[in-house]
Amino acid sequence: MDGYTRTCGLIGNPVEHTMSPAIHNTLAGELGENLVYVPFRVPAAGVGDAVRGAFALNILGLNVTVPYKSEVIPFLKELDPLAAQIGAVNTLVREPEGYKGYNTDMHGLYRAMCGDGVGIEGENVLILGAGGVARAVAILAARYGAARIVILNRTLEKAQKVAEEVNRTFGPGLAQALGAGAYASLLPGEEKFLAIQATNVGMFPRTEEAVIEDPGLYRKIHTGYDLIFNPPETRFMTLVRENGGRAFNGLKMLLYQGIIAHELWTGASVDEALAEKAFTEMKRAMHLE
Repeated sequence: MDGYTRTCGLIGNPVEHTMSPAIHNTLAGELGENLVYVPFRVPAAGVGDAVRGAFALNILGLNVTVPYKSEVIPFLKELDPLAAQIGAVNTLVREPEGYKGYNTDMHGLYRAMCGDGVGIEGENVLILGAGGVARAVAILAARYGAARIVILNRTLEKAQKVAEEVNRTFGPGLAQALGAGAYASLLPGEEKFLAIQATNVGMFPRTEEAVIEDPGLYRKIHTGYDLIFNPPETRFMTLVRENGGRAFNGLKMLLYQGIIAHELWTGASVDEALAEKAFTEMKRAMHLE
């Protein structure tokens, strides 16, 4: 580090267990960039001060994590159209007059899926959950040509709100909302689903739980993504595999959302060999290797 070192970082609360430094400091080192990435714990009601302070300190870019992905928006000078559509930001890129907000989470998920040989176009997509992440996944599925989107959530009204937004934007009838207890309506017929688990069920302390336990539903899933990455094997993933499907966690999504953010900050292009090195460092930081 010297007087020319640029700084990027993460704002959120908490940030102590983030894997992002392993991604970005590995990329910077391998690419020969004079750049360092550090986490910043921002207290409640401090987001505006954090953004203004970061700009004043000439910080090149920031990631944003919970609980500030929507709260940060009023303090930005510009929003990328996808971030505006999703209503959440996870990456700030420095511009002359302030920061521009992007959402690289969904592009990260899509890039991870492509790497796994999984497409969205023409798929029946089942989304478990109806919160902010599920909403973003529904928009991603619609943008990339899903044939049908089913949003399954404990509270039907929340699922209906997401489905209505998707149908309003992308065309009537594309998305359907179901209460969690109505999943049995999906069981008849031959259609299979690409499923994305977008709730926090399966995270500590609920590591042995899944939103739905019925094997009949999991027999309808040919591929399942759990956006949780810790623990690396969730109950949802186990149920998908036990019933004949492929299952993936959210670790590659975390990797690629970070890579896309790094590319936005620096203009670099990260190839798959370098992505694999960053992935190895992430797993080492999580004590998975």
